Amino acid sequence: MSITDVPAPPVRTGSTSSTRRSAPALSPSRAGDYKQCPLLYRFRAIDRIPEKSTKAQVKGTVVHAALEALYGMPSESRHSETAVGLVDAAWDRVCAESPEVADALVGDERTVLLDQARDLVAGYYEMEDPTRFDPESCEQRVEIDLEDGTPLRGFIDRIDVAPNGMVRVVDYKTGKAPREFTEAKALFQMKFYALVVMRLRGIVPAQLKLMYLADKQSLTYTPDEGELIRFERMLSAIWKAIVAAGKSGDFQPKRGKLCGWCDHQALCPEFGGTPPAYPGWPEARS
Repeated sequence: MSITDVPAPPVRTGSTSSTRRSAPALSPSRAGDYKQCPLLYRFRAIDRIPEKSTKAQVKGTVVHAALEALYGMPSESRHSETAVGLVDAAWDRVCAESPEVADALVGDERTVLLDQARDLVAGYYEMEDPTRFDPESCEQRVEIDLEDGTPLRGFIDRIDVAPNGMVRVVDYKTGKAPREFTEAKALFQMKFYALVVMRLRGIVPAQLKLMYLADKQSLTYTPDEGELIRFERMLSAIWKAIVAAGKSGDFQPKRGKLCGWCDHQALCPEFGGTPPAYPGWPEARS
């Protein structure tokens, strides 16, 4: 399968929709939400309360869309100047699929954001040469139900397959290489996708690679099957706790260091707020 065989997925931004009512599934982000604060998980996955995309999220989405478009081109055409020129079209695509994104930027913020996106795309060429290989897929939607019924869903930025069949899972980050706290979060995401690939393909990925475009650093990791099986049990335990809370409606708030960045303080009991009436676990709705 080549990248051109993969349909373009919806643009991923930081906003959520209150109109989509499909049954929840476990993604790296939603698992992280529940571990951070069960009530935050509820607001995002069940209530689907809209959130404004940050400028960093918008910039990341534009860069991802530009790199996806780049790998949709013949390898001999993937020059740096061409890639940088794809940023404007990527911005147009993001705005077409999420019109609220443009409204979030005022004054010269759009110009600054796109200039930063171009710099990130140009800097990508200092990390690898995209004219020398063809990914198997980019922005690939993956989904699988584990044996115990735990549903895993997500998007993998890039999957590379070597001639010998070895698989590499690649994720682009538009920020700087992480410190200890964020590194653990990043590795959680990569282990999640390594597990999905293992269960879908029956092989353990040879390498997980995080590419931090802001400072041109890479974090690589080699998983083993036993480790991924233990990680699978942890995901199943998280999902079991989510389902139990979903059926009872008991999603407790948990105050922490990230509360200052939360959009939902006005609805959080930890800050004197009152959550909206619980709408029920989505599978139970008509």
